[in-house]
Amino acid sequence: MADRVLIRPGGRSERIQKAVHAAVNALKAENPDREITIAQIAERANLPPSTIYRRWGNLADLLAAVAEERFLADPAVPDTGAFKSDLTMWLEQFVDDISSGPGMVLLEERVANVVLARKTAGYAYANLDLLCRRAQARGEPAPTPDWLMNLLVAPVIYRLLFIRQTVSKPFQAKLVELVTSHASELTDNHSQPSMGELVEFPIDL
Repeated sequence: MADRVLIRPGGRSERIQKAVHAAVNALKAENPDREITIAQIAERANLPPSTIYRRWGNLADLLAAVAEERFLADPAVPDTGAFKSDLTMWLEQFVDDISSGPGMVLLEERVANVVLARKTAGYAYANLDLLCRRAQARGEPAPTPDWLMNLLVAPVIYRLLFIRQTVSKPFQAKLVELVTSHASELTDNHSQPSMGELVEFPIDL
């Protein structure tokens, strides 16, 4: 898949991207089991198909780009006022996103490519780093982002990707409870290099 193209905020490229991504998500939501086509997406986005082919190349790359958007580090992650509820909301959304059809396609594509896999891991790492720094600013104990990757993200990815098991909300809640109840004990990585040194996405939000 082609590298992400940086676009000028508010420009025509951004408007096209938003329209196309919205069209894909709307079509998927209307009928998750139906295969969609470039023609359907173009019609919904009110664009000529040639614009989509020129920008994304093919349907597979477009769907992967829409899925990848779900993993981007988001400086506007909702601030509930407490670390535990922040994590609960974040993990619920993370599971919903990556367990979707496009999300699973993205994971399957990237697991065999170290560079792309590190970039994908970096998106989650950046969000968790942000939540940890917010908690610390409020005076709450917070683990390192690495421990959140170890104890929240890793089991979710393993269950979804390798054994195709649904990750229930009670299970998510238990993971968050374990992390937050031991947050003050999870403040160093015990000589294991930080994932922040390896991921391929900027984490200094």
